[in-house]
Amino acid sequence: MTRIILNDHPTWALLPKRKGKTVVLLHGGLSSSASLLRVLGPSLSKQFALAAFDRRGHGRTADTDQPFTFDAMADETIAFLELLQRRVFLLGHSDGANVALLVALRRPELLKRVVLVGANYHYKGLMPMKEFTPESDGFGDFAREYAKQSPDGIEHAAVVVGKSAHLVKTEPTLTVTKLRTISVPVLVMSGDDDVARLEHTVSLYESIPESQLAVLPGTSHAVMKERTKESVRTIRRFFLDPVPPVTEYPLRRGDHDVTH
Repeated sequence: MTRIILNDHPTWALLPKRKGKTVVLLHGGLSSSASLLRVLGPSLSKQFALAAFDRRGHGRTADTDQPFTFDAMADETIAFLELLQRRVFLLGHSDGANVALLVALRRPELLKRVVLVGANYHYKGLMPMKEFTPESDGFGDFAREYAKQSPDGIEHAAVVVGKSAHLVKTEPTLTVTKLRTISVPVLVMSGDDDVARLEHTVSLYESIPESQLAVLPGTSHAVMKERTKESVRTIRRFFLDPVPPVTEYPLRRGDHDVTH
């Protein structure tokens, strides 16, 4: 764990400790890399080198005066991947999954495969949700947890919440036409009661040419925390098994060459 410079900004990062197959974890909004490392790290680290970084205004990385945008987050992620100097497996949750989508569109040569957990490619694809604001009941607890890591202190928690709320209401704005240009194998994964409408999640899966779909029953947006063993098993299988998968009765996939 160290501090690196990403696009001229000091950034907390976990760099891979060994060569070989590497998984880069992209955390969700109002969260940090610690959330994914705590849930997935113990299992995935047995077979993969792990890497992660805290985005601007999240975790142990200070914020800037700029608004949160997925394009800027994708720029950060691309800079991080270029720093690693290796093709990686990219796994994003929530906002991190939306960032991973943009990276797959812009720089597929940096990636082997991509896992999207709880993604939405358009902001209108989300379920109706109560807005989280500084007046919300749980804000005080969030602010105290935020301050334990953030260099910006507890008073900045309200700023980050405001930026995140604006992002959720206005981005992303991808189309199914754009999704059809993705050339990297993608696993679309969600809970059956996730933040994106189920039909939106299915359209994401059906729009990406080399994609697979995993909807875990009895789970929410916290699917990886709620069903950790199932989630890790599904993710690991997608990373390591042939793509496209060899099945008895392929219909959507048809006859394609298997790659590894």
